Amino acid sequence: MFSIHDLPTRLCDGVNRRELLRIGGLSALGLTLPNLLHARDTAPLGVPPTDKTFGKAKNVIFLYLAGGPPQHETFDPKPNAPSDIRGPFNPISTNVAGTQFCELLPRTAAIADKLAVVRSMATDDNIHSSSSHWVLTGYKYQGPNARTLQPTDWPYFGSLVKMLKPSDTLPPLSTVWVPDVMRLNENVTPAGQTGGFLGSQWDPDRFVGDPSDPRYKVDGLQMVELAPLRMDRRRRLLKQVDAHFDATRRGGAVELFGQYQQQAFDLLTSGKARTAFDIGRETDAVRERYGRNRWGQCVLLARRLIEAGSRLVHVQWPREPGDNAVDNPLWDTHAQNADRVEDVLCPTLDVGFTALIEDLEQRGLLDETLVVAIGEFGRTPKINAKGGRDHWGSVFSCVLAGAGISGGQVLGASDKDGGYPAADRVEPGDLTATIFHLLGIPYMNGFHDREGREHRLTLGQPMFKLLGVEPTNLALVKSTGDVTRVPPFDPTITLSQTNFAGDNPLKPIDAPSRPKGWRATPLLKDDEHAFGIKVIAGNATMGIFKGGLDPSEKSENSKNPSPKNAAPKKGEQVVIAQEVRSPFAGTYKLMAHIQSEAASQVINDSANAHFTFKLQFFEYTSRDKKASGRKELAATQFTLQHVAQADQGEKPDYQKIELAKQFVNPAAGANFSFGNGLGVAIIIERKTAGDLPANLHSPWLHIKEVNVEFQGKQRNKDVKV
Repeated sequence: MFSIHDLPTRLCDGVNRRELLRIGGLSALGLTLPNLLHARDTAPLGVPPTDKTFGKAKNVIFLYLAGGPPQHETFDPKPNAPSDIRGPFNPISTNVAGTQFCELLPRTAAIADKLAVVRSMATDDNIHSSSSHWVLTGYKYQGPNARTLQPTDWPYFGSLVKMLKPSDTLPPLSTVWVPDVMRLNENVTPAGQTGGFLGSQWDPDRFVGDPSDPRYKVDGLQMVELAPLRMDRRRRLLKQVDAHFDATRRGGAVELFGQYQQQAFDLLTSGKARTAFDIGRETDAVRERYGRNRWGQCVLLARRLIEAGSRLVHVQWPREPGDNAVDNPLWDTHAQNADRVEDVLCPTLDVGFTALIEDLEQRGLLDETLVVAIGEFGRTPKINAKGGRDHWGSVFSCVLAGAGISGGQVLGASDKDGGYPAADRVEPGDLTATIFHLLGIPYMNGFHDREGREHRLTLGQPMFKLLGVEPTNLALVKSTGDVTRVPPFDPTITLSQTNFAGDNPLKPIDAPSRPKGWRATPLLKDDEHAFGIKVIAGNATMGIFKGGLDPSEKSENSKNPSPKNAAPKKGEQVVIAQEVRSPFAGTYKLMAHIQSEAASQVINDSANAHFTFKLQFFEYTSRDKKASGRKELAATQFTLQHVAQADQGEKPDYQKIELAKQFVNPAAGANFSFGNGLGVAIIIERKTAGDLPANLHSPWLHIKEVNVEFQGKQRNKDVKV
């Protein structure tokens, strides 16, 4: 049987549906609804006569930033607020005079003239499920439990678009949702993402997968299992059904069903959808511009689907490996907010969002495509004890661009702390009304459910202040953002530095946590001689450096001059450490490639007798993330081993030392907390007292590189929390 499912991608609701339903999300039952609504020739009710934007948008790309982005670290910085409100980042000037964004969005700041920012969106709801329902439907949740999907739910606004404004050229894929269902921790699928009381035939057509994966494909759009003869047989079967309808009264809904039936076959035979999902047709340069990560490639896929004829494409912010049982998944940054937005979230958004706007403009599609970026709420003004920001529906920001949007402006304002609307409060119903209006769907119209009952599309009103065909603010200036400050997010990177190349790769142990990288102590100068660490020939070299210090010189951790050839005391350490980027629940493996300095194993044995050598995972003990404050989570000791030279003149090979540790809460559905952050370290510690043998007054350990591999915790499909 033919079905639309893919390996590794698949449709979220399984593979059991009838073939035609799988293709278009259609059924004869759903199409017995009353006639579809159409735009009037005159200005619709509630629209100013001077408005020129009704129906301006042919398409919509809806970027849903699930979890709730912090307004302070995105579009509404508060540089004059106290530090525990404004956070550690600075504002930058956009290319629109007088408008500032956070420094973590430098690319976005450079195209602010094309954007309309709303800074006064509000739901007053701090619960993911119900606040997201309002954003995705335009209506407050009224059902029994917003954390569940009910057949009585209000339909997702994209389902109404699918029903009232289907695609002219690709109706079976009028409303597409990628790359996954909306899911809260572990398996909670909240309301607001289906056709609700309209019926499942009006659900968005969902394709679950990762277009950044080289193996990505949608096998269901290929007829490899359906020979032409079988296709002809199915056409003849459907003709028999048509004959039955011809023998009776053929209603308008049945006629329309026949049209969709033909379009479903056209979808298979024309290859238009298959081509749209073939993201590998894009050049490497284009794919790099969007970001080589799941979200960035989904945004690129959205552009391809719009070009192919989809009316609306919803891009859900995707889950990351291991983020289903931690304190800061998605944009839900209850812990380490600054690190998450700096390392992962803002770089991903900044690169992918601006690539989309620029790409649409270059292709002549921006004037006919509405782009919306929004989450279900914002984050608390005050930073919590874990360095995070909690749920905050009282005020948050969203961004619109493209068809019918007059760029270069800001609607509304939050108060001095970014906590409440100070002007022009906007609610989600106003956003859905704006989307309907720009698509040419009169926002004050009604629609009918399967029982024939009429419902109002939305109770909100379009944000007419944002609408227009020309930019509002033409006073453009040069943006002060620095794109080198925010490199594109690379999901393969776990440590910011894996080797010791470049100028000054080591910073003092108590240096500020940004930028991330190696921290070390005692950190010695090139001509300094003591127990410590230096960078020599591209390696981090740890041990005792021969010679003596001039009495006027001082070691890093002592107020007194280091005596000549001073032996470290018992308990003294040399430490090199680095923070792990955005840790999640799962298994980490720390790997260090080291080399002994010793000319023989005798010297190594002497070092092993007097010193402990250790790999360590640790938790930072303070929010400032100074590596001098470490709580050990796991460690393994190793000994120095002499590796003979392969040939005369060649250096010995490097040893590979490993430490693996699983960080998972054993309680089903419970989060694992990394507190102030996860770090890795290599430590040498003196374990004996007294003098050292003369042969130990030289470096012993060279570190070539350090890597960390991560395998995310798998979602437990049997748990709902």
